[in-house]
Amino acid sequence: MKQIFDRISDSSDKNKKKLFLSLFATLLLVTSVVTIGVEVNSHKNSNNNNATSSSLSLSHHSHTIIKSACSSTFYPELCFSAISSEPGITHKVSTHKDVIELSLNVTTRAVEHNFFILEKLLKTQKGLSNREKTALHDCLEIIDETLDELQEARDDIRLYPNKKTLYQHADDLKTLISSAITNQFTCLDGFSHEDADKKVREVLEKGLVHVEHLCSNSLAMTKNMTDNDIANYEQKMMVVGKKNRKLMEEEETGVKWPEWISTGDRRLLQATAVKADLVVAADGSGNFKTVSAAVAAAPEKSSKRFVIRIKAGVYRENVEVPKKKTNIMFLGDGKTNTIITGSRNVKDGSTTFHSATVAIVGGQFLARDITFDNTAGPSKHQAVALRVGADLSAFYNCDILAYQDTLYVHSNRQFFVNSLIAGTVDFIFGNSAVVFQNCDIHARRPDSGQKNMVTAQGRVDPNQNTGIVIQKCRIGATSDLEPVKKNFPTYLGRPWKEYSRTVIMETTISDVIDPAGWHEWNGNFALNTLVYREYQNTGPGAVTTNRVAWKGFKVITNAAEAQAFTAGSFIAGSNWLPSTGFPFTLGL
Repeated sequence: MKQIFDRISDSSDKNKKKLFLSLFATLLLVTSVVTIGVEVNSHKNSNNNNATSSSLSLSHHSHTIIKSACSSTFYPELCFSAISSEPGITHKVSTHKDVIELSLNVTTRAVEHNFFILEKLLKTQKGLSNREKTALHDCLEIIDETLDELQEARDDIRLYPNKKTLYQHADDLKTLISSAITNQFTCLDGFSHEDADKKVREVLEKGLVHVEHLCSNSLAMTKNMTDNDIANYEQKMMVVGKKNRKLMEEEETGVKWPEWISTGDRRLLQATAVKADLVVAADGSGNFKTVSAAVAAAPEKSSKRFVIRIKAGVYRENVEVPKKKTNIMFLGDGKTNTIITGSRNVKDGSTTFHSATVAIVGGQFLARDITFDNTAGPSKHQAVALRVGADLSAFYNCDILAYQDTLYVHSNRQFFVNSLIAGTVDFIFGNSAVVFQNCDIHARRPDSGQKNMVTAQGRVDPNQNTGIVIQKCRIGATSDLEPVKKNFPTYLGRPWKEYSRTVIMETTISDVIDPAGWHEWNGNFALNTLVYREYQNTGPGAVTTNRVAWKGFKVITNAAEAQAFTAGSFIAGSNWLPSTGFPFTLGL
């Protein structure tokens, strides 16, 4: 959790490093903070004052470039003041790319500042509830992930546009910064379960929102730059008589888009022969008896797939694959045989984030033939079976079972295929870019008086490349809900955040779904800004005649518009899905 220390000091002496950082954090807080709220205001005022003096020393050329780059953001004054106050700014700005790199530097320092504030609060604040302590620990973990994402984005922007295709570079950058934005709200959401939590939330909110605004500016400038570069490139290709964008991407990446599912099936057959690196067996016949022990033994930042075979059995544990454990695969003995189960929940004192039975953070994770379960039940409120924040992660032939908040598709790019997801309230939620294909998505019987919501997507910024796409799936009811479905209205989703985006296409929808299709979150919140789309769905629940009349809802009638939400386009699937060995479709 404290990998932040490695960015601040290269000392090999851990004790000296901790002592230095402890003194540094204390000095920083004592000299800069009277209260956290006052500190944030002082920080902003200082930025404004510095910007005034620095802008006077800016060359006309630098001033013009920064102003131009910042004009595409939602917070242009903050953008200009934060960047123009950088030391030696006149020697660092010659292109929009330079402005983005400086913006990421400013944002990183603000995130580090929040890290120390959170750590200090956790150590010194008395009377915190167990959930508040858990939420603060969640925040420290999330902020550390944010620092890694910002560092990777800075490394990527320095290489732009030479080391990857324009399309891949653009998608990677937008994914990293989108995830950093999501993390700020995830931290705050941990203090939303009780009125008492809100006091801590108020202390942290200004600093986290400030970082979110800085991230938003970086994202807007990145999107503006990459969109322009791609448009110019495509125009150039048209001029010289090249092919359409789809074929250009194939040409650049060297990956051909498969036209038939049998292509994926052949890869799947190859995957079955993969040898396990470690075996987990509850009866002691493997290397380890618990999944957690096997994950702990797996190498960090593995350059090749590391397979953990989980033999048939019920594993009652909470498992986390941390961010340093990359390229791991969980291979079960069949989803009805290999079950990882837990029961953490909000009602009993957990946070939503921490309630997950299995949490996946390390990138390029794969899982196959496994059940992820949370047995807390419908009366225990939020209780997550599976939380995924791992970029380029995929799940095949898995069951994800719980009630409220079953599957937390937290952040980054994800893919689910041939899987079952079942739950009640908001049972697929989060702010990743995720595509579901050939999945069974079933509502369960909730508590009396509750309504079922299939999705609650959490996009907070219109420039984020995030959303939930359900394609070629089946939306229905479980056997316990089917006979009483008229008593429990079920909807395709509701807007958890302001720019919530969910697309249902080429999917069979049963009559469990209310004719209105979608439900509000709270009054008119987000009804004009959300992006809810339906395209060529079938079944009695797919009739759109009586759908909601919100500005943000639309039935797609153009295949080209729907194409933007396919796995090939929405999660850059041609770059990574072939390597999973799972079946997939890149287009419509």
